[in-house]
Amino acid sequence: MDKPLRIVITGAESTGKTLLAEALAGHFNMEWIPEYARGYVEKLHRPYVIDDVEHIARKQIEDMQNTGTADRLVFFDTWLIITKVWFDKVYGHHPEWLHHAIVENPVDLFLVCDTDLPWVNDPVRENGGEARIMLHKTYLQEIEKYGFPYQIVRGFNTSRINNAIAIVDNFLKNG
Repeated sequence: MDKPLRIVITGAESTGKTLLAEALAGHFNMEWIPEYARGYVEKLHRPYVIDDVEHIARKQIEDMQNTGTADRLVFFDTWLIITKVWFDKVYGHHPEWLHHAIVENPVDLFLVCDTDLPWVNDPVRENGGEARIMLHKTYLQEIEKYGFPYQIVRGFNTSRINNAIAIVDNFLKNG
């Protein structure tokens, strides 16, 4: 294998992406790449602007490209699909290079966290309620548009983690 399998945990806000990415990496004893956007935006101490979102996207690309020496799996807490949708929702467009980066850095499997967990407000989150459901649908449409395989992860607490583990196990067995 010349590159590890790339599994991206994605979904709308407050759906347990980070906890799930960390739990999967621990279970499979593999590397995981934490979400970059949250920490970056929290440190800004000002509203983010389009250049910030572009910086986040470039960092996500860099992180993915730097996993070439990882073992057989790498788990990513979010990825460019969310960033592309973020550009489109907030600014009405995305840079053309972003589309090319998505195509040139394919993902082997997306685990899309369902919105069955309650939304929890925090200073970085912007999209609860109906906006959260709309974003969930938009992420699925984008993943499908690019032809990436995905599975939706549902459940609460340990059940959610076990459901995701079963999906990954099945993916590893059946490709």
